[in-house]
Amino acid sequence: QLQLVQSGGGLVQSGGSLNLSCAASGLTLENLSIGWFRQVPGKEREGVSCINRGDGSTWYTDSVNGRFTISRDNAKSTVYLQMDNLKPEDTAVYYCLGSRGHSYCSEYVIADYDYWGQGTQVTVSS
Repeated sequence: QLQLVQSGGGLVQSGGSLNLSCAASGLTLENLSIGWFRQVPGKEREGVSCINRGDGSTWYTDSVNGRFTISRDNAKSTVYLQMDNLKPEDTAVYYCLGSRGHSYCSEYVIADYDYWGQGTQVTVSS
């Protein structure tokens, strides 16, 4: 079965750090671009970061640029999102998504992704 399995997340104080993982099962991660999205109840899902297949180039939304780092370990079929200096406004459910597309992931919308992780809650207290 082809799937993305997430781990990490939890509760942290403002200024703290968390690391999210997204592991591919049944498919080859290096053939996917991976995006991280987050959603707060009542708001639209927001793209946070992504990393491209092939050259591994990355993109970050402005609000997390300089605080979050996305990386991939193809040998482990895992993509990571290291989140530092977390703020209460980062509180959301975070999802990793995988795309088989060949465009730059910074141009992708939700519909361009083929696989979803199960989501994980990140809560940042003030």
